[in-house]
Order: sequence, then structure tokens, then C-alpha cells
Amino acid sequence: MQNLLIIFTDIFQQPAFLMGIVAMIGLIALKQPKHKVLTGTLGPILGYLMLSVGAEVITSNLDPLSEMIKHGFNITGVVPNNEAVTSVAQAVLGVETMSILVAGLIFNILIARFTRYKYVFLTGHHSFFMACLLSAVLGALKFEGLSMILIGGFILGSWSAISPAIGQKFTLKVTDGDEVAMGHFSSLGYYLSAFVGSIVGKGSKSTEDIKVPESLSFIRNTTISTAITMMIFYLVSAVAAGGEFISKNLSDGVNPYIFSILCGLKFAVGVAIVYAGVRMILADLIPAFQGIAEKIIPNAVAAVDCAVFFPYAPTAVIVGFISSFVGGLIGMFILGALGGILIIPGLVPHFFCGATAGIYGNSTGGRRGAIIGAFVNGLLLAFLPALLLPVLGDLGFSNTTFGDSDFGVIGVLLGRIGNLFGAVGIYAVIIITLVFLIIPNFSKNKDIAINNIEVE
Repeated sequence: MQNLLIIFTDIFQQPAFLMGIVAMIGLIALKQPKHKVLTGTLGPILGYLMLSVGAEVITSNLDPLSEMIKHGFNITGVVPNNEAVTSVAQAVLGVETMSILVAGLIFNILIARFTRYKYVFLTGHHSFFMACLLSAVLGALKFEGLSMILIGGFILGSWSAISPAIGQKFTLKVTDGDEVAMGHFSSLGYYLSAFVGSIVGKGSKSTEDIKVPESLSFIRNTTISTAITMMIFYLVSAVAAGGEFISKNLSDGVNPYIFSILCGLKFAVGVAIVYAGVRMILADLIPAFQGIAEKIIPNAVAAVDCAVFFPYAPTAVIVGFISSFVGGLIGMFILGALGGILIIPGLVPHFFCGATAGIYGNSTGGRRGAIIGAFVNGLLLAFLPALLLPVLGDLGFSNTTFGDSDFGVIGVLLGRIGNLFGAVGIYAVIIITLVFLIIPNFSKNKDIAINNIEVE
């Protein structure tokens, strides 16, 4: 039984397989011919694997940049990293995490089927990270066994359906009406960025409307502009770190400045691969998902990874990344001045989350929205991990922590309520969540996904 559970959790941890299974179910529900089921199933799988390869290229080339910045500017502290904290937690909470993950997926499907929160969360690795966070926090609050699994699974499944719904009106603005939702647990940062953009960006033109002189028209090519921007980042950091440090620790004998330029160029290639993978996912997943929406979960909406939104505003991706990183740096200095633990800006969360925050800020407030909204997101990525650390500290995770905003909000909220009110407080959270899920069913549009305003 345990081996079967491990097999299922291994499958559900892989968004590529999850998307392929969903696409296959949808195509079968639409009674498509076998060859279309085959190609429509493989398309999202291959597209997501392409996206993952691109993300790995980006991540592997951000790691040396992070080391250059830490050494060059003499910064020490905690670097939030979801993968790192999850790997540490698995030694203590492996079975609990896997069990909560499976329970969460089941609860998500049930909630999507029987409530107006008809959002099916397809980003499996983020579900895994959230399951790990929940097992850590609930374990620290003395929950164990079946109660931990059911409570953690319910919270995971509920947030998987609720978080895309909260900001769906912003997401539809980003996608210009394409019916996908945000399936990434830094969603609160994105929605806050869109809200900030709506306040500060009135009259500001979109980042995508930036007029470039003919002599600089090559910058409109996303891959080229990304390469130029990142080469500058790497070279400045390389100068600060010094050639000797890079040669000894990072470049494996390659000239440190050539190494830095190559890292910037490879980063741009990774972004290009991500874009290609996203196009492949959307080409097959959205039509196939109509089968899910028509036959199995009426009016269901697919909630997908944040990188899927990058092609909608490529310029905002770079603007958002830079603005979020600056916000993270300022947040770090504020924490230092207040005597708190330094949260060193992790370039991976600031790239993926900052870029997406820039896209959302741009959708409501143009260039000003992208800059200021992503900057606010960067501040969140500094302060929320700092607040989360004490919640995880008892379990020995104090050297690392979760990086994205939803993890911080959910972890801090549950941890503080549990510490103040014990198990009663957590059960109260469950009851309030149930009420929140059920109330919209009594509206006249009970069969339509909540906040999917283009449909309504």
C-alpha cells in the first residue's frame, strides 16, 4: 500500500504528467479519435518538460550570480529556497508530506466539482511544497497521523481552488480573456501587484508599448533584450566579486568575465525555451480542458504555473524581475536595521515571482504598475520569509525557509493561530474555510466559476 502511495505521489509531483492526464481525460470526454487523444496528451507533457528544462537552465545560471553578489557585496544571511527547505523537511516529514499531497489533490477536485471554486490546480511541484509546509507547521502544533493528513489535505485542496479565484479578474486582464488561472503559490504577491498597479498606474502606457528607435529595434526581440540585460547584471556582479573568487569557485578555470557573459547568454536561452514550452502547453491543454469543463467538472478552469504567463508581456518580465530584486534588497536592509534576520534576495524567486508580478502590475497600471507593483512584491519576498522562520525553527529549518508569498501568509497565519488557540484555532480555520467555499453556491450563478467574469 505504501509503495502504491509513493508511485501515485511521484506521478502527482510531476506537473507534466498531471497536465497530460488532465488533457487525456478531457479529450476522452470530448470523444476525440485515438490519434488526437495521443497527440493532445503528449503535447502538454512535452511542453511542460520543455518549460522545466528552460527553468533549470535559468536556475543553474542564477546560482553563480547569487554567489557573486553575496561575495562581492559581503552579504550573509538566509536565502529562501523552496527546494532546499523541502529537501531538509523530507528527512523528518516525508510520509506526512506525501499523504497531505494526495489528500489535497482529492479535495481540490471535490471542491471544483461541487462548489463555485471550479479551479483545478495543475502545478504539482507547488502542491508538493505547500504539502511540506503544512506538514511542518501542523507537526509543530502537535498534530499527527490521520488528523494531520486530513487537515493538511483540506487546507491544501481549498487554497488550490481559492487562490486562483481570488485574482481571476486580474488574470483575465493579463491573458486578454484566455480562460486560464494562476496556479502558483505566490499568487497573493501577483494580485497585490495588480492592485497596486490599478492605483498608481492610471494613464501609464503598457511596458509592451515602449517605443524603441529603429537603431535599437533589436531590443524588441525578447531573447536579445534579456541577454543584454542579464550580461550587464553578471558583469557588474563579477567585477564586485573579483576574478580570483570566480575562477576558484565558479568558472572551473574559464576566464571569469567570459564565464559571466556566457551565464547571461544561457539565461536568455532558458527564457526562450520556457516561452516555447508555454506555447506548446496552451496549444493542447486549453482545448482539451473543455472536455473537463463540459463533462466532468462543469465550467472548470485550469490553474497553471506562473511561467505560462510570461509570453503575454515579455518586457514586463524583465522590468518585474529587476524591480522585485531591488525591493528584496531594500527589504533586506530594513530587516538588518531592525535587528532581524537578513533575508538575502533569492534570484530564483525574484525572477519567477518578480517577473509575474511585473506582468500583473502592467496589466492594470502599465509601466508604473509593473515597476511599483513588482517592487512591493519584492518587499513581500523579504518580510514574509523572515516572519515564517520562527514557525519552522522548532523543526530545524532555521537555515532556510520557503520563498513565495502564499507560503509565508499561510504558514504564519496557521502558526500564529495554532500557538494562540491550539487545535481549536485550527479547527475554527477549517470551519471558516468551509463556509467560505459553500456560500457562493447559493448565488444565481452557482454553476459558473466564481470571479471568472468573462463568462458571467
